[in-house]
Amino acid sequence: MFNILTMIDASFAVNHARIIVPVRNGGARWREAAGALRTVLLDPSAVAVVDSGSVDGSDRVAAESGFEVLRIDPRTFNHGATRQCAVDRFCGGGAFQFAVFLTQDAVLDGPEALPALLASFSDPMIGVAYGRQVPHTGARPFEAHMVLFNYGSSSETRSLADAGRLGIKAAYTSNSFAAYRLSALRACGGFPHHLILGEDTYVAVKLLLSGWRIRYCAEARVRHSHAYTIAQEAQRYFDFGVLHAQLPELMRNFGAAEGEGARFVTSELRYLAAHSPGLLPLAVPRNIAKYTGYRLGRMFTRLPRRLCRRLSMTKIFWDSEPAAVR
Repeated sequence: MFNILTMIDASFAVNHARIIVPVRNGGARWREAAGALRTVLLDPSAVAVVDSGSVDGSDRVAAESGFEVLRIDPRTFNHGATRQCAVDRFCGGGAFQFAVFLTQDAVLDGPEALPALLASFSDPMIGVAYGRQVPHTGARPFEAHMVLFNYGSSSETRSLADAGRLGIKAAYTSNSFAAYRLSALRACGGFPHHLILGEDTYVAVKLLLSGWRIRYCAEARVRHSHAYTIAQEAQRYFDFGVLHAQLPELMRNFGAAEGEGARFVTSELRYLAAHSPGLLPLAVPRNIAKYTGYRLGRMFTRLPRRLCRRLSMTKIFWDSEPAAVR
């Protein structure tokens, strides 16, 4: 429940926020997400959609919803660079103080999600706030556990001082539903252009090292989960490995990722034992695939570029200029 001062802060923030959604072939889930945005926003033009070559009508869904649409060549898409381009294009001129990022498959879970997230900025030291993700209806046990493990029911504010206690989790955030204080984002140099993904992690690290704080707002919820195959899990974790190799300051200041991975596996086994014990045998190959993918990603500079592209989920990254892949 918001008190009156929090409600005032949230109302101010909503009126000074731009919502940015990168989209490509979002399908039925994007139509659902767009409908949820239309329901909660008085002014749908506050939403800016960056469409990278949809052929399924996703750009038309955005335009018909009243959202502003920027169409880009899909070959130019980059997780960080595209988001920074959107900030530069849609958040200039001083009219906006906050930028909210959603992914095309994240569906606002109720009218309070957006104001609750933006109310986090009543603390002037919050540089980025992210909301709670809950599984989509009908999510399978593996994907449901992934979300439940990463997004608990209690809100918290984290600073660099929490790195010793939380390790790599101290810098955790998610651009599936996150809001940035634009002055803080600009002060830390904006989103990076050279990373395979994890532009949100990069900014979170920069913010923490600069004295800003991260807010996890459990009251702000979106429905968001992924049904990955074992092969897709290996590709996804290969990309995480590449990210961690590209971002040594993350490991240096917050510790290795393996400890968090071990906690995840333990939690997953307990969850499956309680909710779907018949899937326990599948947990072994899934986690072997993820760990193998991650370790290969960490050593990507020693692998042929063609092999990296094959092992990766983010294949467009490997099609960019070699100088960008560092």
